[in-house]
Amino acid sequence: MEKEKTSGHAPVNGLQMYYEIHGNGNMPLVLIHGGGSTIQSTFGIILPMLAKHHKIIALELQAHGRTSDRNGPESFEQDADDVAGLLKYLKIGKADFLGFSNGGTTTLQIAIRHPEIVNKIILMSCSYLREGMIAGFFESMPNATLDNMPKPLQEAFLSVTPDQKGLQTMFEKDKARMITFKDIPEDLIRNITAPVLIILGDHDVVTTDHAVKMSQALPNAQLAILPGTHGSFFGEVCSIQKGSRLPEVTAILVSEFLG
Repeated sequence: MEKEKTSGHAPVNGLQMYYEIHGNGNMPLVLIHGGGSTIQSTFGIILPMLAKHHKIIALELQAHGRTSDRNGPESFEQDADDVAGLLKYLKIGKADFLGFSNGGTTTLQIAIRHPEIVNKIILMSCSYLREGMIAGFFESMPNATLDNMPKPLQEAFLSVTPDQKGLQTMFEKDKARMITFKDIPEDLIRNITAPVLIILGDHDVVTTDHAVKMSQALPNAQLAILPGTHGSFFGEVCSIQKGSRLPEVTAILVSEFLG
């Protein structure tokens, strides 16, 4: 991933927002990581595969990784505005977007709030309704502590920002956002006209029923359900399966969809 990479921080809506650019291409593909994650922990395996064929812009959202925090809670709407602000800073008028988990919900908000910058979107393990998550997901959230956060995610954060207090702050803001998560209204989903590819693991934390419902609600969507758990089908750090070629399959599906 370090080969032919440029990186920096952009002043965006009161943040110093970290970003990386990999590869070449006319239509950039913006990668949006999952909750509690960094570029590397979410996309470390699949990013080099995608960068062979696309110009990749990877970023880190508020309080995550190398991006600063602001005096305020996290929200998917604000994250969407921050991503749009980064593209404006980089003088990019339109892009493709790929979001994983919470990053997928942010991607939906980008399509809702900033449709003019969206070409195509890929939603990986993404939900827009509380009912879309497996049983017990939201019920367990109020009792979660930093000790419950997967160690690979903690290590990924500290490897790029060695600040235990910053890690705790990110965890608390992520937790608060999920506790207060509200459904995205169906009419807003149905108004997303961009082509959409939905990818899900068959043993994901998002239910297959929800993925089907979302594919039917979005007017221009395709759905792929692959073997695996939350993120394993593209090599996310908490679920990577050694020797698996599924990340290659996922990269091919993404590239075929983008054209």
